[in-house]
Amino acid sequence: MFLETVNIRLRPLEPEDLDILYLWENDVNIWNVSNTVVPYSRYALKLYIENSYKDIFETGQLRLMIENKTTGSAVGTVDLFDFDPMHERIALGVLIYAESNRRQGFATEALNLIVDYCFNILRLHQVYCNVDESNTKSIKMLTNIGFDIVGIKKQWMKTSNGWQNEILLQKINPDC
Repeated sequence: MFLETVNIRLRPLEPEDLDILYLWENDVNIWNVSNTVVPYSRYALKLYIENSYKDIFETGQLRLMIENKTTGSAVGTVDLFDFDPMHERIALGVLIYAESNRRQGFATEALNLIVDYCFNILRLHQVYCNVDESNTKSIKMLTNIGFDIVGIKKQWMKTSNGWQNEILLQKINPDC
């Protein structure tokens, strides 16, 4: 399979992922990173999974599960969204859900795989992401794999602690 390393596999959504997606999507503790403000029903997630086979050129998005190859369990997701084929760019996001799965390199490996997919399969010019300024671990991880900080959106997100800045990071395809 193309989208795997020694440690992880990026795979399409399966019907068996319904329960874990239901848990993750409805965890209010991570809604701030996904801009979610309402819970998702099992029915809505079931439909989402059923339609996940559709082409990114049709839907403008792609979600892949990050699977730990040692345990065979899903540890998170990587998402492509806001696909703009005219300008050859796409946004990305990554989630490693459980604290016990963080800092093991899963997110870094997933991001390297998905950026490679964007550049070499989709032939995109750039990939970008937006990260809360206080999420210094994600910003460091992204800059370590070649993303550049290209902007700061001042007071972009309203939180319970007040307004937060958002960092815009971008990686340009070196072959374009």
